Amino acid sequence: MHGTQSLLIDADDTLWENNIYFEQAFDEFVGFLDHSSLSPAQIRAVLDEIELANSRIHGYGSLNFGRNLQQCYARLAEREIRPEDLETVKGFALRILEQPLVLIEGVEETLADLSARHDLTLFTKGHPDEQRMKIDRSGLGRYFRHTAIVREKDRASYEALVQERGLDRARTWMIGNSPKSDINPALEAGLNAVFVPHARTWTLERTRLRRPGPGRLVAVERFSDLRELF
Repeated sequence: MHGTQSLLIDADDTLWENNIYFEQAFDEFVGFLDHSSLSPAQIRAVLDEIELANSRIHGYGSLNFGRNLQQCYARLAEREIRPEDLETVKGFALRILEQPLVLIEGVEETLADLSARHDLTLFTKGHPDEQRMKIDRSGLGRYFRHTAIVREKDRASYEALVQERGLDRARTWMIGNSPKSDINPALEAGLNAVFVPHARTWTLERTRLRRPGPGRLVAVERFSDLRELF
């Protein structure tokens, strides 16, 4: 890419590990539920349905995940629903906040290189306080000129960011691991996008990659490959 580009970069599962901790909480939940007939995949399907509905109302983050687990437990438990059991279930989610923040390999070196030549914006969705906490713990904030935390990363949020920052769509790239939140809506807004796959991307963020607009779509194997692309 010739000249300075505007790079919008996702956070969770692009810069640092995130979904693995939600998966660990789910595994604890399945063990505690101890359902006599439903498989983990079947329980996951019920939880996905609850999460999809609740995300539109409450958004994302560990606290909301705890609420979703409680609702799933209340729906599926084969025993009396006791308040202390609901607290135990919520605790599986709250422990996510205590997990170490692990940067994905090559992230910091790549950001240091890119920030010297391009305009970087950290663009993430989720609970604002939780996302800010992770940004602070990561130590990566210094590489970004701007940070935007939104409720949902859809076409409207990309359009708003373009207007707010006066971005040139032809020279703006969204970089992330989620087809649903990072790639497809950015392309719908006329931006370019770079797909950086993650093996443990959340199920509800997976969908077919599409290129509905004029922007370019590039896929790389790992985050550090961005140094060669830009």
